[in-house]
Amino acid sequence: MYQGSCLCGQIRYQLIAPIRASHCHCRMCQKQHGAAFATYVSVQLSDFQLLSGEDLLVQFQSSPGIYRGFCHCCGSSLFWRDSSSDEIAAALASFDTPYVPEQIPDIYSQSHALWCPAAQQDRSS
Repeated sequence: MYQGSCLCGQIRYQLIAPIRASHCHCRMCQKQHGAAFATYVSVQLSDFQLLSGEDLLVQFQSSPGIYRGFCHCCGSSLFWRDSSSDEIAAALASFDTPYVPEQIPDIYSQSHALWCPAAQQDRSS
C-alpha cells in the first residue's frame, strides 16, 4: 500500500497495486505541472482512495472526459483520470511512501519540451 498527499498535507490518498508508471510529455501535463514532463503511476480506480481533504479537491476538465485533480489550497497536482476508464493516474512526486517502478517509459515524447535537453533523450530503453 502506498500513500500520498498534496504540498499542504490537507489532501491525503492511498493506493494499492500500481499497474504501470510513465513520464508523460504531453502539453497538458507540462502545463499542469509547470515542468518538462509529469510522472504518473496508474492504478485501478477501485484501488485508489481519498483519505482526507475531499472538500479541497478540485477537478478540472482539461479535455472531453479527462479530469485533472489538484488541491484548492496549495495547488498541488495529484492525479488525472479518463472518465471512460477504470484507472486513475496519480502523480508519483506526490507519493509519501517510497515507490520505485522497475521501468518508466516516456510517452507523448513527440511533444517534449525543447528547452529541456534531458527530456529529449529516450529513457525508455
